[in-house]
Amino acid sequence: MDKITEDILDQFQDFINYRFNKPELLLQALTTSQFANEKNIPSYQILETLGDAVIKLIFSFKLYIKGEIDPGNLTKTKLRLEDNKTFQKIAMGMEMWKYIFSSKNQRVKDSSILGDVFEAICGAIFIDSGNNLQVVEKIIIDRFITDWESLIKESPHLYKNQLLEYLQYKFKETPTIKLDYERLGPDDDARWIAKNPEIVDNDQKELIKVPRNLKSDIFKTHKDAEKNISLKILKYLEGK
Repeated sequence: MDKITEDILDQFQDFINYRFNKPELLLQALTTSQFANEKNIPSYQILETLGDAVIKLIFSFKLYIKGEIDPGNLTKTKLRLEDNKTFQKIAMGMEMWKYIFSSKNQRVKDSSILGDVFEAICGAIFIDSGNNLQVVEKIIIDRFITDWESLIKESPHLYKNQLLEYLQYKFKETPTIKLDYERLGPDDDARWIAKNPEIVDNDQKELIKVPRNLKSDIFKTHKDAEKNISLKILKYLEGK
């Protein structure tokens, strides 16, 4: 590990007030897939997946301790926490882009990569601390997510359901939302845009007209792009 890399890792550890027993875990969590391919080193992807599960478990415990015993509400909270935008917003506030190892042509600031790395950091700390959820909660969750209840409420994960409920109430039937998807970036780090929305009935006839030029922002998955365009469709219909 070169001196520049060591300095960046030291700065980040000072920032979060946690010293890694295995600094290579932190380096992996801060490394994008594209940069990892160029340097033949591990990327954040597996740690991101683990961190996603760790965060959801921590929040489920928080709700349970708070007295939330309705399984439906716990499920809704879990769904809201699946939105990368939630963690991207937190990582922006942490200025996470300063510490990420990425390729020269990669746009990191204001991108979904920030949300991925936030999850990866939680996964890395979980492993490094001997699978200790309380350490992740203390070092990351409680420090950087100070108003987690509001954050969950603001998450757009359920916008597709809200859009369907709106349409069902208006037309007394369950419509289908048809979308096209545009892929951006390399195969190992693809991003998606949902576009050309069309709302049809059971006979595949247009149920209500929406602008075909509506499109989502850029997201890591089809699902996140679909949620985003659902919000835009809902806002358009409610504004008519």
